[in-house]
Amino acid sequence: MESVINKRVRDFEKITDIAQTIAIYLIALVVPTFLGKLISSIFGVQSIVAQNSQIIVGSIVNTALIVSAMNLKGWKNIVGVITMPSISTILSGYVFKSASPYMAYMIPAIWIGNFALVYAYKLLMLGKNKNYFLAGIIGIIVKVAVIAGCFAVLNAFNAFPNKLVQNLQNATTVVQIVTATIGMFISYAIYKCENKKKNV
Repeated sequence: MESVINKRVRDFEKITDIAQTIAIYLIALVVPTFLGKLISSIFGVQSIVAQNSQIIVGSIVNTALIVSAMNLKGWKNIVGVITMPSISTILSGYVFKSASPYMAYMIPAIWIGNFALVYAYKLLMLGKNKNYFLAGIIGIIVKVAVIAGCFAVLNAFNAFPNKLVQNLQNATTVVQIVTATIGMFISYAIYKCENKKKNV
């Protein structure tokens, strides 16, 4: 597993490596904490943009996860990226609002799901030279299965209030699929742009 975690699309100059690591970390930490509030203050709480802030935030976070899978190496870098978004999202309380305290139960599952997405790219695309989208689809399926499965188990033990179950179920299934898929396409565009620059 160690060799897989150290795989990436190519080696970068040290300054580039440091800069992109900082940028991805900032995105993983700052976007879940502040973007939702910023969107509401600009567009209004009742606007369609603000109502879909969870999709926007989640898509950016999943993009950061996939870019980190392709560009970063080492456990230290990967663990930071997969853990920070869920912590900052729940602590900010904006995306899940009143459900935020209950989503804290889901943190381990979210970490494992995020790791599954990252690992799928490192193992399949970078380790076994499989297609970008095949790696993404498998990563998304495993990520959603882990998060949705954990929710189902906790819900079976009545860990969540009935009034929140539908919203949380949606957040752990449909929203995860949509945001991870959007992130996959955005990351692909970034990946292709980086390859063009490398070949110029």
